[in-house]
Amino acid sequence: MVSLSDFQRIGVGLVGFGLFFLLFGVLLYFDSVLLAFGNLLFLSGLVFIIGFRRTFTFFFQRPKLKGTSFFFGGLVVVLMRWPILGMLLEAYGFISLFRSFFPVAFGFLGSFANIPLLSQLLQKMGDSGSMV
Repeated sequence: MVSLSDFQRIGVGLVGFGLFFLLFGVLLYFDSVLLAFGNLLFLSGLVFIIGFRRTFTFFFQRPKLKGTSFFFGGLVVVLMRWPILGMLLEAYGFISLFRSFFPVAFGFLGSFANIPLLSQLLQKMGDSGSMV
């Protein structure tokens, strides 16, 4: 089990609330206040979890500058109350920032198929699919 410091626990809570407000803002037809609040909570939680210096060096690496500019540009556009355009810009920036992380995440999710009961369930679901 991973031990977290108090600051990291606060950061996990901030990230969780940030994701909740982002999801809630999207569900309420792109409410710009909820989206902006969720973005700010998510970024502050990230700073609490990995630290200010690591966050700064992650976002401002030379290969990731395009993604960073789209992400923060989308954040500014959301704060200017154009939520749909801002979220599109943020989504493109998020995908380009975390592009190298996606194969690791999908590999981790694929490892759930090695669990005996779950692999049998997934196999049955795959066999029962009908081609229409």
